[in-house]
Amino acid sequence: MEKENDSNIISDREFLTLLQAAKRKDPAATLQLVNLFKEDILKVSRFIHLPAEDAVSMITLEFLELIQEKNHEPMLPE
Repeated sequence: MEKENDSNIISDREFLTLLQAAKRKDPAATLQLVNLFKEDILKVSRFIHLPAEDAVSMITLEFLELIQEKNHEPMLPE
C-alpha cells in the first residue's frame, strides 16, 4: 500500500527525464533512480534466498543493467 505523503513519488515526465539521463550514463540521475526504488529493492530482497546484502546488490545490478539496455527507449510525451 502506498503512503499518502511518500516523498519518493515523482511525475512520469520527471521519471522519464531521469531515465534518459541515466541511459546517457549521468551518475547523479542513476543514483536518483536507485534511491527512488530503494524501498522496493529492500522489500523484494527479503524473498531471495541469499544474504540480504547479496540480494540487494543483485537486484540493484539487474536494475542498472535494465536501465542501460538499448531495447527499452522510452518516449517522452509531447
